[in-house]
Amino acid sequence: MEPGIFELVFPRPTLAATLDAVAAQGLRWVQFDLASAGLPSLPDHIPDEVVARIRRETEARGIRIVAVSGTYNMIHPDRRVRAQGLSRLKVIAAACHGIGTATITLCTGTRDPDTMWRRHPANDAPDAWQDLRAALAAALEIAEEHDVALAFEPEPANVVRNARRGRDLLRELDSPRLRVVMDPANILAGDRERAPEAVLDEAFALLGEHIAVVHAKDLSAAGEFCPAGTGIVPWDHCMGLFRTAKFTGTLILHSLDETEAPAAIRFLRSLMSPDITVH
Repeated sequence: MEPGIFELVFPRPTLAATLDAVAAQGLRWVQFDLASAGLPSLPDHIPDEVVARIRRETEARGIRIVAVSGTYNMIHPDRRVRAQGLSRLKVIAAACHGIGTATITLCTGTRDPDTMWRRHPANDAPDAWQDLRAALAAALEIAEEHDVALAFEPEPANVVRNARRGRDLLRELDSPRLRVVMDPANILAGDRERAPEAVLDEAFALLGEHIAVVHAKDLSAAGEFCPAGTGIVPWDHCMGLFRTAKFTGTLILHSLDETEAPAAIRFLRSLMSPDITVH
């Protein structure tokens, strides 16, 4: 396992400068957002020159893209918004191998019309689940066409709000191209009543074999997201669960700003190499 980061943690005027900031932290992996290349995060078109530039600039610094963000509201109440998101997902999928990745990250959406990160009572209605299944079935056809995987993230505000709903989705769609973004803080945010270790044990038992990438943020005692190592996520316990699940990939830091990144990076490295002392 290695630490990585959302490159948007280091906002810079150019892609080269952003990647220089990532490399300066000794990191070799990013989850990539096309906004860093001067495009919308979900573009209608990605010029060939931009694809080539992303590949050239990352390789020049020894940086690899573990996944590219393709997040849109898959169950937005307006079908036209969903259709637009799916169309833009296809644009990203077509560029994936060119920029050097084979994984796109997704959320499972909410009926809230204004933000993907706010829970809506209608998320639990049967039609929301059916709309999500239909949206993902169409997205998986795109994934098959372009030979990529789609990794969804259980998120308390979304239809797949916990690991059990994630397991249900995996079983019903039954596709090797459908994977999981495991975010321990998200899992704990949706279940504050039980001991964190018990919640995570269940989540890994249900989803562990399907993990494509891990998001590494933390959860404060007040329920707010914060940098990894500063909250209630039992990271030592998580590391044991990753090993049991035979996960050897990347832990992507986010929910932090640039000034907080060095301490979070040191923290993750200390977990991976116990002889390192965290200061």
